[in-house]
Amino acid sequence: MNTENTLTIALVQMACGTGSQENLDSAIGKVEEAARRGATVVCLPELFCSQYFCQTEDTALFDLAESIPGPSTEALSKVAGQLNVVIVVPVFERRTAGMYHNSVVVIDSDGSMAGLYRKMHIPDDPAYYEKFYFTPGDKGFQAIRTSAGTIGTLICWDQWYPEAARLTTLRGAGMLFYPTAIGWHPSEKAREGESQRSAWQTIQRSHAIANGVFVAAVNRVGHEQPDTGGDGIEFWGSSFVCDPFGVVLAEASIDKEEILLAEVNVNRVEEVRRHWPFLRDRRVDAYGGITKRFFDQSDDGEC
Repeated sequence: MNTENTLTIALVQMACGTGSQENLDSAIGKVEEAARRGATVVCLPELFCSQYFCQTEDTALFDLAESIPGPSTEALSKVAGQLNVVIVVPVFERRTAGMYHNSVVVIDSDGSMAGLYRKMHIPDDPAYYEKFYFTPGDKGFQAIRTSAGTIGTLICWDQWYPEAARLTTLRGAGMLFYPTAIGWHPSEKAREGESQRSAWQTIQRSHAIANGVFVAAVNRVGHEQPDTGGDGIEFWGSSFVCDPFGVVLAEASIDKEEILLAEVNVNRVEEVRRHWPFLRDRRVDAYGGITKRFFDQSDDGEC
């Protein structure tokens, strides 16, 4: 139950099928269930309206994209207004012909669009060929004001970058949401699987600690293989919420659909930052070099 200083956030960990409408209907049902269970903010996983299509490069798959507003955002805007919940909605965005983004729309509890974020860091790895599909985001890092507070939304590959978490925090976000689609290459799971999953959680918990913010990461589950063959990806679930000192408040399973609920007290941000004032002690006068790609031997070392 919510009090003046607490709210309940819900992460929808779901398996995604091949039908966009079926996935949307499933997501709506889970949002409705989360609201019945007391959620104030509900976050869906990255690209939830389809299976993870970036395992192959195929121009026909651009047909999966939709405009904003479009079918997903319009349907979920109605749900948000009816249920009085904030919904974080990942979208494969068609901006114009030949330009597509991996995006998130934040819908406020009255059904209005509170903000739009476009994924800034775009990977290009085996079975994660996102550079083929997505134009890098051009809206920068944002803190989006909602009825549930000011939140930041970042997407999957963004979660590995401390700069993204820091800049979003500096704009005023007290919670960072990371819609995600990440998993194992089956051939690597036995050898490297646990270390990969552990690193994924560790880096995000470190963002919570370094910035004094809540972090919520929501992933999909299931083994998805493209029609063209290959081993596919086994998505590892493990959605979690941690507090501003990295304490894990709730964590989902590796392989099951779940609605993960976590009650958060927004006063915890103030409490942690008073005792661990990392933002206060930043040497903003000495960080100019952060905008360089790398320091070569010819550089004098000054920032």
